[in-house]
Amino acid sequence: MSQSPRILILGSTGSIGQSTLDVVSQLRLAGLREYAVIGLAAGTNVELLATQAAETGATDVAIADFDAAATYRGPGRVHSGPDAARLLVQSIAQPGDILVAAIVGAAGIDAVLAGIERGCRIALANKETLVAAGSIVIPAAAKAGVDILPVDSEHCALFQCLHGEEKRGEVERLVLTASGGPFRGMPAAEIASATIEQALAHPTWKMGRKISIDSATLANKALEIVEAHWLFGLPADQIDAIVHPQSIVHGFVEFTDGSVLAQCGPPDMRTPIQYALTWPDRVIASGHRMNWTELSTLEFEQIDHEAFPVIELAWQAIRAGGTAGAILNAANEVAVESFLAGRISFGTISTLVGDACAACDPHPAQDLSDIREADAQARRFVQSQLPHTPATA
Repeated sequence: MSQSPRILILGSTGSIGQSTLDVVSQLRLAGLREYAVIGLAAGTNVELLATQAAETGATDVAIADFDAAATYRGPGRVHSGPDAARLLVQSIAQPGDILVAAIVGAAGIDAVLAGIERGCRIALANKETLVAAGSIVIPAAAKAGVDILPVDSEHCALFQCLHGEEKRGEVERLVLTASGGPFRGMPAAEIASATIEQALAHPTWKMGRKISIDSATLANKALEIVEAHWLFGLPADQIDAIVHPQSIVHGFVEFTDGSVLAQCGPPDMRTPIQYALTWPDRVIASGHRMNWTELSTLEFEQIDHEAFPVIELAWQAIRAGGTAGAILNAANEVAVESFLAGRISFGTISTLVGDACAACDPHPAQDLSDIREADAQARRFVQSQLPHTPATA
């Protein structure tokens, strides 16, 4: 009997991590696939991490926060500190393992590169890895012969539509869809004063706080545009985004002959997660199925660039190249953290990100030190622009 495929889940206590564990459990219960979860990484939620480790039998866990790690009472060898996820990967990963990269933000880059060096297949849910360091990660994966499977529903859709289409010269345009978030159709002036509670109330997806705010500003879509550039090797003018509030069509590819291929499905993250785990095979899924008889309309709208100005920054970052993506991503991370902490208004998020992209000159990225330097520069800039007193609601 062949050995079960081994999985490491970075960000196991977040929404993607928990959904991944649910997919693994459902596949096992259905007798379709048996996976061995050997490593889990989390930030501070040690209670849930301990439960996950006990249920999966993971041999190693990583906890980014030293104080939280000191309170961990679950099974497994513990790696702690900011480099814990990378250390976990380096200590237990083997060629052919599946590394589910779902740590939020630039913090996951080192662990992904470690997984590539160890020969793991990368199931990538951390878009910031490619946004900030695509010029390093993609060549490293190619050199190692490692597959990067996108877990984002939109990139998974494009990946499926492009499957078997080796003649990229026949691709005219990639189009990512966006639900529009909680502020779709609202005027820019009204959006600018939105509260934290309003911004977190996504109409379609249940996600973590950071990605929910990114979806409200459409920064999530901006980052996805940059990620698509690295995943599929197309320039800025061949990657677009459109609002599709039903979240049924996750992405489509337009070809030079006028044909369009689209990937559709219910808004359920377990579907792209399962595809990344079982690729190149498809197996029966336990998630929701489309009921086409109940679907009356599919709507598509242009993005309002006045209300959501961060989208334009994505195309600028692709054209600028080098460390531009790292600057965009880092500035957005700090701005979102500041909004969630009550220090700035919602409308100030995009303003600060745009100001940082204008003030911080991108440079060629030769290695991770260049990425880290650009990341730090953008963070310092945004911090320098923050008010000393909290924003008023």
